[in-house]
Amino acid sequence: MERCDRRLGVAVDFSPCGKVALKWALDNMVRKGDHLILINVQKDVYYEGGETQLWEATGSHIAKKYGIKPDKETLALLDDSFKEKEIVVVMKIYWGDPREKILEAIDNIPLSCLVMGCRGLSKIKRVLLGSVSNYVVNNATCPVTVVRELQERE
Repeated sequence: MERCDRRLGVAVDFSPCGKVALKWALDNMVRKGDHLILINVQKDVYYEGGETQLWEATGSHIAKKYGIKPDKETLALLDDSFKEKEIVVVMKIYWGDPREKILEAIDNIPLSCLVMGCRGLSKIKRVLLGSVSNYVVNNATCPVTVVRELQERE
């Protein structure tokens, strides 16, 4: 029986919690032949189309044209998985409110599931600022896994 290609989304912002979510997805969800769709939302920049799609192994094109700076650790994680698991890696960049744009990506791509990190805001900050992960979990049309960055306790 032939398996359908899955489109697994990972919300990435190249922060520590975003890297933890990406690593978790690569270690626990990605299988040979999957399409790994990296969703990046930029708040401060406007692009005419509101969305673009790209990925290069070095990330240099991303940094120059769109101001996105993937770090070496993220690129190494993707490179290793790309070769080992024979996956397709695509980055889609959106501009606007992360909550709305992640939901837009889920529906427009469409994604089979989404993995995202959690900044671990306090209850007060979540109420005042709003939690992107909480909003996405409550409004997404696909399963969402939120990966919390483990912090060392003193």
